[in-house]
Amino acid sequence: MALDQLTEMIQRCQVIPEDGFKVEDYEIFQKAGKNCLEEMKTAEILDIIKEEKNKVIIKCMGWNLLGPLIKIVLKKDKTSLQHCLSMLTHILEVCSPKEVLLGLLEQIEDADMDKIAETIVLLLQPLQTVLLKLGKKKPPSVGMSLSTILNQISQLPVPYTQEQEEDDAHGLCQCCVALLTFTKPFVEEVQQSYTNKMVGDMEELRNELLKFCIKCLSNPLLHAQLEKVPDVADEMPMRRFATEIVEILCCTGESLPALIFHRLLSKKEEPGFLEEDAKYSKDSLACLSYLIFVQHLGMDKFPLVFSPEFILHCNMLHIETLMKRKEESVLSKALDLFEKTLLRTNQNSVTVQFLEITCFLSVPQALVQIMTLCPIQHLRTKGLQIFQLYIDIFDVEGKYKLFRCLLEVSHHAGVEGYIIQNIKKQIDLALKPGNGNLWFSGAALLPLLRLVLFLPQGPETDLLQNLDRIMESLNLLRYLLIRDKEYDNQTGIWTELYKIEDNFLKPLHTGLNMSKAHYEAELKNTKENKKHKESKEENPLCTLSVAGEKLPNMTTEMQLQVLQSAMFTFDLIESVLARIEEIIEVKAKK
Repeated sequence: MALDQLTEMIQRCQVIPEDGFKVEDYEIFQKAGKNCLEEMKTAEILDIIKEEKNKVIIKCMGWNLLGPLIKIVLKKDKTSLQHCLSMLTHILEVCSPKEVLLGLLEQIEDADMDKIAETIVLLLQPLQTVLLKLGKKKPPSVGMSLSTILNQISQLPVPYTQEQEEDDAHGLCQCCVALLTFTKPFVEEVQQSYTNKMVGDMEELRNELLKFCIKCLSNPLLHAQLEKVPDVADEMPMRRFATEIVEILCCTGESLPALIFHRLLSKKEEPGFLEEDAKYSKDSLACLSYLIFVQHLGMDKFPLVFSPEFILHCNMLHIETLMKRKEESVLSKALDLFEKTLLRTNQNSVTVQFLEITCFLSVPQALVQIMTLCPIQHLRTKGLQIFQLYIDIFDVEGKYKLFRCLLEVSHHAGVEGYIIQNIKKQIDLALKPGNGNLWFSGAALLPLLRLVLFLPQGPETDLLQNLDRIMESLNLLRYLLIRDKEYDNQTGIWTELYKIEDNFLKPLHTGLNMSKAHYEAELKNTKENKKHKESKEENPLCTLSVAGEKLPNMTTEMQLQVLQSAMFTFDLIESVLARIEEIIEVKAKK
């Protein structure tokens, strides 16, 4: 029925000139042709399409068959596949490139989720053929095509492990590799224009390729695993894709330093037009910086004339961007870029003036969040290592200001304890002969010590929660009292001692007594409850409240262990406190 309807319409239109076709002719051709293809009459349709007398009809209407044709090709039916591919080739040859282009892009846009990769890989070569037919008018169409493809690719999950990349279950890697082949003739065209000094003719196409590269950097490359895999001969697909994207940027005449340093060198304060924002996407530039400084892609085209401090400043902006994200793949890149940048910077070389730049304080604060809150163990561990590297690059005054700033904003006992350890190291260096400095001795040190040697909430401070800070503060005080003789008083600790006693030691004593009394009472009650339950041969779960907060349900035995551990901690604090008081008492008697 459908074939008869199509044949009748074709015969009627053979004698009609090209501009004489009516709307209903197009509708009949599209509907009848679609039905014939669905009925798998592909051989008959191929004959109609290739018939010389039907050339004008196919030229005007043939692109309407693209949708049903592509659906059949994707089914991979052996009996009809070759016929459909031949029809597709013929339509590409005779139909209007613009109409075919729109038809192909429509199929890519409308692809089902499970068919996105397959559809893109199938249509990239026909799409390339059509675009090349457009000649000098192709740049906008190239841009539209690349944008459509990347929008669809962005829906595919990005493989993160080597196994996922090798399996390529969702076809993303296959799409990325096919995209490189697709863009190759356009890149060569732009590259040739530079060779022939005809850059102006290709500027629009160059900009479209630049936008493509920038988009690829933010997705999928920002989320992909791009490390070089040892003992693997062939480059992994995503790393190969990253390598080629950097290469395309260079081939199109784009300066890598200009991109990397754009955020630092740009004087534009307000957000620009969408075109400008797309070119200088923060995520994309941060990913590019990672590729250059961590993976060394394009490093051979990067001039070695920039100082480590300048590169540090630029990369701090990129690191700050990456640290705002929550994904493991992005945070991992942030930490890698931070580490490599710090290792390029000499220790004690960065001056205090850099801390006046916002990112030099916001980035370590973001790093502290990773160290303390990130659920991924290896990222927390690496964060702590980088934290020390960051401290080490500053000069003495820079370290002093950094410690003060971080102590005021960290609000985490473990981090504060680690900072106090570093303060102790700097004081120890300052007290050694020939190493004296103005910041970790004398009057300048006292404001820093006042931040360290006090209890955040006075006697009511939760001693267990603040254990790391308290123990490091006590250790620092003990060290100062032993190391700095009263007659030298290089650190000013002896003139400050009465304040330390009032603001730190006495409140700590009170807090210890309160905490021990509370826990001793809890321990006594728990032991009595245990005896009572044992007499009834019961061992139910129970709840324990500490510092007003309920601990998870636990057995009585577990509850006793928690309480005894707390008592042991209080004894530990008390022993160090007693040693400090003993030192003070001995000094006072002299």
